[in-house]
Amino acid sequence: MKKWMFLLLGCLSMQLHAEIVVGVTVSATGPGSSLGTPIANAAKILPKTVGGEPVRYIVLDDASDPTAGTKAARKLAVEDKVDVLIGSSTLPSAIAQATVASEERLPMIAIAPMAIDPAKQPFVFSIPQPISLMVDALTEHMVANRVRNLGFVGFSDAWGDLTYSSMKASAGAAGVNITGNERYARPDVAVTGQMLKLMAQNPDAVFVGGSGAPSALPQITAAARGFNKTFYHTHGVVNRDFICVGGKSVEGAIAPTGPVVVAEQLPADHPLKATGLAFLKRYEEEYGAGSRNAFAAYAWDVATIIEAAVPTALKAAKPGTPAFRQALRDAIENTHEVKGTHAVYTMSATDHHGVDKRARVLVRVENGEWKLIR
Repeated sequence: MKKWMFLLLGCLSMQLHAEIVVGVTVSATGPGSSLGTPIANAAKILPKTVGGEPVRYIVLDDASDPTAGTKAARKLAVEDKVDVLIGSSTLPSAIAQATVASEERLPMIAIAPMAIDPAKQPFVFSIPQPISLMVDALTEHMVANRVRNLGFVGFSDAWGDLTYSSMKASAGAAGVNITGNERYARPDVAVTGQMLKLMAQNPDAVFVGGSGAPSALPQITAAARGFNKTFYHTHGVVNRDFICVGGKSVEGAIAPTGPVVVAEQLPADHPLKATGLAFLKRYEEEYGAGSRNAFAAYAWDVATIIEAAVPTALKAAKPGTPAFRQALRDAIENTHEVKGTHAVYTMSATDHHGVDKRARVLVRVENGEWKLIR
């Protein structure tokens, strides 16, 4: 009798506490590793319970490769039957995974600033600030500092295309002329030819359409040849690896980023100062002083959005079911004024990024540290 009662109580416990499974794909190896590794680190300190239910994270490495990213996403969706997917930090992999998420009707939140058409990709979200929002901040700084001609060098992939087209539109509207369009592959170890062409144009400043440590290469090359104009970068470079690789060559580099990176430097009334400081304390307790980075904070924000959405989804269905995936997608889309570390998120049927100008600040490398400009 006691044995059967024990088994019955066990079954009731499983019904009351259904496990939520979160799939995470990161570029922990390959050219995007400086972005993916912090996300993998952050996954280890994400909440273990959400909405009163236990959460299990399955983390896979997509090796900075879209094909591997597709396979990882498919495995998580079909074999592991995850309830939600935290997508890759590298744009080509994230784009490939979004296709899987759409096909499997699996809510996916990417940690890459990909362009999303909610009408065609209702299950796909992306929390990093859209490149257009960040590029506009750079353009404003250029105009204020009398930059009239801007050189461009960026990745020869989807991220390079996106950064170039965004800067071309923003700079053009502000009266800044782009003098060239040079490209290089993420794994390249030299960009001498590209930079010599760009330097010959003698632009007032240079915009690097890259991300992670490989973005330092053009500035290193230019500095070695005495070309000391201002270099602007995307928000994909704001981590320790970029400075470690670039050293003194990247002193003065300017980039937009989420407020969390310089949380201590924010004014006391900034809406994200408290959440940013709380994350930094938790992350640096685990990984050491100075380990902070924008991408780990993105992972934290994804978890914050999921945490806000789960209670609503649980009212409609149980985890591990297609109905729960749908309910979770619907709840994420209705995220309203959720404070993360990078942004105050408000999603909608027409906006699957959910960020505004509160999600950006400008920083500059000064004495080997990221310092707030404004």
